[in-house]
Amino acid sequence: MSRMTLQQKLAILSDAAKYDASCASSGGEKRDSKQGGLGSSGGSGICHAYTPDGRCISLLKILMTNFCIFDCAYCINRVSSNVERARFSVDEVVTLTLEFYRRNYIEGLFLSSGIIRSPDQTMSDMVRIARTLRETHNFRGYIHLKTIPDAAPELIREAGLWADRLSINVELPLDGSVRKFAPEKRPETIRTVMAQVRLEGEAAKDKTHTGRKAQRFAPAGQSTQMIVGADGADDVAILSSATRLYTGYRLRRVYYSAFSPIPDASAALPLVKPPLMREHRLYQADWLLRFYGFSAAEIATGTQKGHLDLDIDPKLAWALQHRGQFPLDVNRASREMLLRVPGFGVRIVDKIIAARRDRTLRFEDLTHMGALMKKARPFVSLPGWTPRGLIDSTNLRARFAPPPEQLSLL
Repeated sequence: MSRMTLQQKLAILSDAAKYDASCASSGGEKRDSKQGGLGSSGGSGICHAYTPDGRCISLLKILMTNFCIFDCAYCINRVSSNVERARFSVDEVVTLTLEFYRRNYIEGLFLSSGIIRSPDQTMSDMVRIARTLRETHNFRGYIHLKTIPDAAPELIREAGLWADRLSINVELPLDGSVRKFAPEKRPETIRTVMAQVRLEGEAAKDKTHTGRKAQRFAPAGQSTQMIVGADGADDVAILSSATRLYTGYRLRRVYYSAFSPIPDASAALPLVKPPLMREHRLYQADWLLRFYGFSAAEIATGTQKGHLDLDIDPKLAWALQHRGQFPLDVNRASREMLLRVPGFGVRIVDKIIAARRDRTLRFEDLTHMGALMKKARPFVSLPGWTPRGLIDSTNLRARFAPPPEQLSLL
């Protein structure tokens, strides 16, 4: 068997990394090379790298290896899966990152990995990559490491000293599902590591007893990825799980990844392929949890048998179920209630509150601000505009839902 070239490995391991969703670089510490070193962790003018399937990314997003000793039923890289395997050495990942950065293709590195030999061995190699980039090459770009929960705590801690962000996958929304479909993984271990990352991050923000600032630790915090559709959990259960994660571990982000059944795993997993629209609706609902003051229980009132409405967004679905609270007087309503108006985003609401201090707002003022008044007008009242009976219309939902499509027989 001929030895793989670096380019061949890159093709395999960048494609394998597409299943890792949690790679956003927001919230990182601002660093640049003005005082020496290589690269910067943010700023404008960053070009993008392209994966073999044509996706455009701003990070070098790769697996260190897609070999894995675990047999998670939902994972394409599980030990029993018949896929082409490849493995980068530590030096190869370092070289690729530096070369891509020097050519201005990327802004940093997102590194994940299958587990080869042992969790400690895998995590140790990932830490070596980050340490070599930082110490040997003075690399100041963004680094995100997908950590291995079963690795030793000291390796997790060292990973946080070199990386901007750490992420630990919770895998599935329900503990019982993790035990069933990923028998080598333990939900308790995953949560223990997430708690460690939270505590280490909080400790790094405090000053030492000498008054000096503690050594930085994953300044962009931690995120997680949750696979949806592999275990039959409904959207209410998924959002409730996300709420507990945000509250308990102060995550920056929960990423939802729609599960696509793998042919030879169909006997173990439900034969249901959730549409990408479901993933999109979950992200919208997650946004309501984080920025609009909604609870998972409130969002649940707009669901259908525990699932988000795929035809309309979750805020609109909630508003339609709570028509008695509308229409709102835009010039008097609280910020909390304005955030619940379909078509009003956080920035629009802040503009409304600032502007109404000086004048009475009219319908055209909201249009000029950029509010989506086509969606908002049944739910608001202003001088010169009242929805009259529109809010009680029996076909109000149909005004926003996409028209029915003829199914193809081919």
